[in-house]
Amino acid sequence: MGMSARERVLTALGHEEPDRVPFFIGTSGATTVLGPGYQRLKDHLGIRGGPMRWLSRPLQYTWMDDEVMARLGSDGRPVVPGPAASRLRRDVSPDCLVDDWGCTWQRNEGTGYFEILDPPLRNAVIDDLDLYPWPDLVPASRFSGLAERCKAIQRSGLACVLLSGTCLFEQAYLMRGMTECLMDLAGNQDFFVALLGHFVRLVIPYLRELLRHVGEYVDIVTTGDDLGTQDSTFMSPELYRRLVKPRQAEMLAAIKESTRAKIFYHSCGNIYPLIGDLIDIGVDLLNPVQVSTPDLADTARLKREFGSRLSFCGAIDTQKVLPHGTASDVRAEVRRRIRDLAPGGGYVAAAVHCIQPDVPPGNIVAMCEEIAAAGRYPLKP
Repeated sequence: MGMSARERVLTALGHEEPDRVPFFIGTSGATTVLGPGYQRLKDHLGIRGGPMRWLSRPLQYTWMDDEVMARLGSDGRPVVPGPAASRLRRDVSPDCLVDDWGCTWQRNEGTGYFEILDPPLRNAVIDDLDLYPWPDLVPASRFSGLAERCKAIQRSGLACVLLSGTCLFEQAYLMRGMTECLMDLAGNQDFFVALLGHFVRLVIPYLRELLRHVGEYVDIVTTGDDLGTQDSTFMSPELYRRLVKPRQAEMLAAIKESTRAKIFYHSCGNIYPLIGDLIDIGVDLLNPVQVSTPDLADTARLKREFGSRLSFCGAIDTQKVLPHGTASDVRAEVRRRIRDLAPGGGYVAAAVHCIQPDVPPGNIVAMCEEIAAAGRYPLKP
């Protein structure tokens, strides 16, 4: 009798070889299918379903149906806490909303994506931070029923993936604006540190309370920050280590103190110079391994350099191969990433970030089929 999906994931994250390479699709926002493409995928599979559900409506991350995830072979299922208590959150229109933190998201008619109209802290100074109507992240209603959901997922033999919804640097640039945030890093560091300090004081009690309810029933906890661009990091490694890393370390330590679950850390971009730092602060599983960037393309090198201390999730190219390649190209890409990253365990196959609407559904299916076919241990040369 083969391994359960949960056993498969835990074995791989323990740096041992399971029966086959585990696979994530739909287990988090970073591993799902973007809203406009999801219905096309369901139509392709011949699966009917109810109304669209969202892991994140402004980011258009779909909460995929269990039937779809089962058909595609996903080894995990997501668990999402209830909403925070916020005086600011409201729906303005079907194409406009204000989130818990006061950011107004408007759908761009040209692209279909939501964008932040006017960051609420764009013109703020340090004294304004104490007066801001921050959300309450720990209302009791937020945790109702979560433990039962987690236990049900584990009883079904699947890996339970808890979406914590936490970030620090990313939350800073969403609320401050990217330009202003980068200017803070260059010349207004007192404000930047004060802002991250507010986030830490909100997030750590939330994480502890969340994991008090479900810490023993989850296998993976997701968190992250987008630290990179296509070519480089948003800040120098020195700035990261001085201003951001200590706050991230506090947050991840709070997770480690409260659960034995592995920490899934998401960051887009070319973050190669920071991978060692992420390992230092407790990251177990790095996602999405954006192979279209200069320093992450060589996944065999990543495995050699970091594979004994870090697991990888992602690496199947969504920038060129999945949208523009043939099914044969997709299968070859899957085989390459498995060959590079899966020996000895430590790899959860997935697409690089959420799958965009321009990816043909047939290519998604080809990816899933090839992971199941080529990912059997012992791996073929």
